[in-house]
Amino acid sequence: MALLARRNLLHDKVRFAVTLTGIVFAILLMVVQFGLFVGFLETTSNNIANSKADLWVVSKGVRYFDIGGWAPFSERKVYQILGTPGVASAAKYIVQYIIWKKDDGGTENIQIVGYEPASGLGGPWNIIQGNPQELQTDNTVFVDDLYRERLGITHVGQMGEINGYRARVVGVTEGIRSFTTSPFVFASFKSAQNYIRLPENQTVYVLVKAQPGVDVQGLKRDILARVSDVDVHTTAEFSWMTQRYWIFTTGAGVATLIAAMLGLVVGVVVVAQTIYATTIDHLREYGTLKAIGASNSHIYRVIIEQAIISAIIGYIIGISLSYAVVQLSRRNEAAILLPWPVAVGIFGLTILMCVSASIVSIHKATRIDPVLVFKT
Repeated sequence: MALLARRNLLHDKVRFAVTLTGIVFAILLMVVQFGLFVGFLETTSNNIANSKADLWVVSKGVRYFDIGGWAPFSERKVYQILGTPGVASAAKYIVQYIIWKKDDGGTENIQIVGYEPASGLGGPWNIIQGNPQELQTDNTVFVDDLYRERLGITHVGQMGEINGYRARVVGVTEGIRSFTTSPFVFASFKSAQNYIRLPENQTVYVLVKAQPGVDVQGLKRDILARVSDVDVHTTAEFSWMTQRYWIFTTGAGVATLIAAMLGLVVGVVVVAQTIYATTIDHLREYGTLKAIGASNSHIYRVIIEQAIISAIIGYIIGISLSYAVVQLSRRNEAAILLPWPVAVGIFGLTILMCVSASIVSIHKATRIDPVLVFKT
């Protein structure tokens, strides 16, 4: 039966090529739209997800990552947090919008990220040049390779200026994108404190690492009971809060989500139309099968097998081209990401779309009059 399905597909190679083209186009469309959406989600919360912290302590009412700089609180709360049973370490953390001044006098809006290098929490990742421990030297920073040109940085060791203070670039990261288009620039907490003129006895966030085996939700409740006027979120909770804010509170998030859904709908329509047209074009062949005594279930299996074969071949071609597109987007600020769960999901969706489209056409094929075969 599988042999019959293959021969049926290959009998008209042009039609088969058109079918595959439709499937490949649908896959590319879905990958680009869903990849942009996944990239959107990652860039809105990448600092949280890569912080290595278990809990984030924020000022009461702070709903998302980027706004924290406007609601600092006393660093005395750090010592209260450290005194909570189950806390392994707690580190101060800053994020704030500020102006970067280039050598040529131009300026660029950035987000300064200040963390405590000794803690290992909240620092840069995907490092391609430099050592994060160098940030313990005052007025040193890490920048991302993606934004070097915008910041006027051509090499490690070059100087910039932040709010009147010199900033020497000692390291470079790769792929740390900012959703707001203001590049993240990493510095030590002390340097960042100077850059934004934050009083020495204040911090913006506190990152908490739990002791091994400690229940994080329980530790969260204990900190809330001990420390006043703060909210405490797990890393996953704070990440989702930030993503949810940018998705549903801004036009950009909603537009990206709608585009992803439209990509799915258009992909389904393209595949359904292509598979349906292929089946209808072979009505005479199905009439022949019925004329020689083939049952309806036999025709069902042939049509569904054709759809699955088309889906698998189309997916292999489509996902290969999609990975090429993903690689090309690596140097763009708007990243298209294709993690393996998304790739697997698209494979399942492709099979489902092709089989569903073939089922729609089965009704037509199984009700064909075998006499049609003998008509000219």
